[in-house]
Amino acid sequence: MSAATPLAMLGGLSAAEFLRDYWQQKPVLIRGAFADFQCPLSPDELAGLACEEGIEARLVEEHGKQGPWQVSHGPFSEATFAALPERDWTLLVQAVDHYVPEVAELLERFAFLPRWRLDDVMISYAPPGGSVGPHVDQYDVFLLQGMGSRHWQLGGRVDDDAPIIPGIDLRILERFEVEAGDDWVLEPGDMLYLPPGWAHHGVSQSDDCLTLSVGFRAPSADEALVSFADFLGDKLPDSLRYADAGMAPPADPGELDAAAVERMRHLILDTLDDPSRLAQWFGRVMTQPKYADQLVANETPTAPEALVAALQQGEELVRTPGSRFAWHALGEGRATLFADGDGAECTPPLARLIASEAALDAEVLAHEGAEVLLAALLDAGSLAWADEFEE
Repeated sequence: MSAATPLAMLGGLSAAEFLRDYWQQKPVLIRGAFADFQCPLSPDELAGLACEEGIEARLVEEHGKQGPWQVSHGPFSEATFAALPERDWTLLVQAVDHYVPEVAELLERFAFLPRWRLDDVMISYAPPGGSVGPHVDQYDVFLLQGMGSRHWQLGGRVDDDAPIIPGIDLRILERFEVEAGDDWVLEPGDMLYLPPGWAHHGVSQSDDCLTLSVGFRAPSADEALVSFADFLGDKLPDSLRYADAGMAPPADPGELDAAAVERMRHLILDTLDDPSRLAQWFGRVMTQPKYADQLVANETPTAPEALVAALQQGEELVRTPGSRFAWHALGEGRATLFADGDGAECTPPLARLIASEAALDAEVLAHEGAEVLLAALLDAGSLAWADEFEE
């Protein structure tokens, strides 16, 4: 499907029109974005996930026993849910796409955006009145109503220093003024897109309200600078240092003059301005798994010959739920495949195939170096044999 083809989930906008007019610029409400939508999991199934070890879950009670906007962190017990009031609380479970294949399949509908920008699908459940208060997120998000109804109000762009309510474990805005016309009730299948920095407030209007939040990752400037500096630091020679050969005698030996500052500035900027190294860092940071312990590496290395034999016998490799892939062309018939924060050089067709949603069966062996790269990805935990996920 081309970027100019209208997409039903974008309300008839083409991908190009959406990216030009809305993406990172302004919200858009899309009624019936997912026609006849059936939520891929039930409230009880979501609560069950929140009771499991290793799954990130939060419970927000607007009128908690320990004070307003009380936040608790999972794993929870059945007794926790049994003791909750009939209204005014919210359960939030992160990265549900990592655990529920039917939720992960929804991400295929967002292929008009770079796959490496996707973060995860958070799902929230709330009885009537459930909310997390008016707040601002610093990332793009599509809010898809999965079950029940939720009342959304928008408050426009908010400055970084907007005051928040002190003393609670949520960044709830002290002041929230609804923009004229930005006030809707979403029903199942309706979807609201919000760019970063846009104040919003959603309140459940019914029993069993489920909302799916498809979020997109974007490193902040401070995170990027620290991370890129660490990446470069491992590769720079110790001899690359501040230098001032040929300088004039200082008028005052105690002065840090403008010329010295300019020399240091050039050292830093010249070191940072390396597009090839920047691409290698960027690919790694944007494919880092959401959770550090997500990947389970093989204890015994896979022999490429054994992998080839298994594929030729009809077995198939799959991408591990939650694993992240991207690729970058290097020129001269080479590319870097990024997988879960690491990078490996290979041919562009092989990199493109592994970073796609295409099947990884015996046909992939037609690509140069496929068996070695696939074995390495299997050992790292980024790939797995399909039969391991069969019920």
